[in-house]
Amino acid sequence: RATMKSLRFISAEAFVSNAEFARKSLSSVAHNLFPLLFKASYLLEQGEVIHDLVENWPFVDFNMGKLLGTTVDYQEDLSHRTCSVCLESCLTGLRDYVLNHPSPYVKRLKVVDLTGIKDVEVQFCECKKTMGRWARTQLLSKLCLELLVYLEQRRCNPGIFEISIDVLIDLFVTERNYELVVQALLKKCYCPLKICCVAFRSDNLALQKFFYITKLIDPSLLRKLEIVHNVRLEMEHLQMLFNSIHFPLLMSLTLPARTFNVRRFTATDEQMLTNIGEKMGKMTQLTELSMSFSILTGRIQKLLSPLKTPLKMLDVSNCSLNHADMAYLANSFHANHLEALDLSGHNIPDLYPSTFFKLLSHSSSVLRSLTLEDCNIQDTHVNMLILSLSPCQKLQEFRFLGNPLSSQALKHLFTFLCELPMLKNVEFPVPRDCYPTGITYPVDDACLCRFDHQKYDSVAEELNLILLQANREDVKASTPLFGSYDAAVQETNNELGAYLIKSFKETLEKFTTSLNKMS
Repeated sequence: RATMKSLRFISAEAFVSNAEFARKSLSSVAHNLFPLLFKASYLLEQGEVIHDLVENWPFVDFNMGKLLGTTVDYQEDLSHRTCSVCLESCLTGLRDYVLNHPSPYVKRLKVVDLTGIKDVEVQFCECKKTMGRWARTQLLSKLCLELLVYLEQRRCNPGIFEISIDVLIDLFVTERNYELVVQALLKKCYCPLKICCVAFRSDNLALQKFFYITKLIDPSLLRKLEIVHNVRLEMEHLQMLFNSIHFPLLMSLTLPARTFNVRRFTATDEQMLTNIGEKMGKMTQLTELSMSFSILTGRIQKLLSPLKTPLKMLDVSNCSLNHADMAYLANSFHANHLEALDLSGHNIPDLYPSTFFKLLSHSSSVLRSLTLEDCNIQDTHVNMLILSLSPCQKLQEFRFLGNPLSSQALKHLFTFLCELPMLKNVEFPVPRDCYPTGITYPVDDACLCRFDHQKYDSVAEELNLILLQANREDVKASTPLFGSYDAAVQETNNELGAYLIKSFKETLEKFTTSLNKMS
C-alpha cells in the first residue's frame, strides 16, 4: 500500500533525484530542509547526496531513527532499510564532516545516534545489498582509525582536535572484527568521533577477549548486553563479570546456552547463584532477561526474586522449569508486567496447565509476544489454549512451532486467533498429519523437512483463507522450519559455520588421540 507524500516531500525527491545539481546547490539550501532532503535521498538511494548532507549537517544532533522514522511529510518508516549504499554514505559523510569543513568553529554537531536502525529479513531497497550490525561496527571502527591516521599525517587546522562527536551505536563483535574494534576503542580519546556503545552483542569470541572488550566499551553507558553463541560463559564467569564490572543502565541481558546447570550444583554453586541474583537486583533498569537452554530447575525464584524492577521480557525456553518455578512466575510481581514471554521446550499441558493459565491471566493486559515452541500442545489441549489466550487482547505475536497439532486443530485455533485484534504475526507448526505416521516429537532436524509439502501447502492455504474471511489480511502466518529470522546470525553465519567445523575437527582429534593412547 502506497504511503501518501506531501508536496514538500515530492519536491524534495525531485531535487535530490538529480544528484549533481543537488550537490552543487546544497550551500544555498535552508538548514531546516536538511532532514527532509535526507529522508528523500535515503528513499531514492542517492548515496552522493546523503554523503554531502551529512558532511554539511547544520544541527547539534543527527538521529537516524528520527530522521528515517514516521514524519509529517512522509509517514513510511525507513529505519528498517539497512541499505549498504545509504549507510556507507552516511558514515563516510560523517568522517568528512570532521575533515572538510572550512572552519571547525562553525561546527555544531555533537551527537550522532545510529541505534534507531532496525535489521529485518525483507529489504525493500533497490540495491538489495544490506549493511548489518556487524558490518556497521566494522566500518565505523575502520573510519575512526583512518581519521586518526589522516590527522597524524597531515597538518590540519588545530581546531579539528576540538571537535568531539559522540557516535551512539549498537556494536556487534566477533573474532573476525575484534582486533579492529579494540584498536578503535583504545584510541577513542584521540579521535574526534567517539564510539559510544549503547548495545553490545558478542558472538564467537574467547572469554578473555570478551572480558577485555567489555571493559573497553564503557559499561556505564550500556543498555543492552547480548552474550550469545560460542562465548563459553558459565556461572562462575558470570559472577566474575558482575563482580568486576558495573552496569548501572543495563535494561536487557541475554546469556548464552548452558550458563547455568543446576544438575551438578554444589553448596558453593548455590551461593554463587544467590550472589548473581543479588547483583542483578542492583541493576535497577533491568527489564529484559533471556536465559534459554540453561538448566534452572527449581532455581527461578532464587535468581529473579532479588530484582527490584519487574521484567517486561523473559525468555526461559528449554530451561527445564518445574512446577515450583512456574508457580513462582505466575505469582510474582513480574507476571503483571510481562510483554514478551518464551516458555518453549516445556511440557506445559501435562506439567502445569493451571499455573500456566494463571500466569497468562496475570500478564494478559500487557502481553504482546508469546512463544510456546515444542511444548507438546496436542489437539486435546487446543480448547485449554484458547481459554488461556482469550484475555490476551494485546497479543501481537504468537509462535507455536514444533507442537503435534493436526490440520483440523490448527483451523479451530486460527478461527479463534482472528478474534485477537492486535495480532500481526503467527508462526504455526507443520500439521502432524503432513508427517509420516509414527513421527515422534520434538521432531529432530533430520526429519524436519520430510513431510507432505503438497498437503502442507493446501492446509496453509486454508488457514490463510480463514484469516481472509475474517478480514484479517493484516496477520502474517508462516512456518519458518528452522526458527525465526535472526539478522545477526544471518550476517555472520559463514564465520559461525567455520567455527563449528573447527570445533568439530578439534573434538575428533582429541577423540582419536584418546583412542590411540588406549590402544
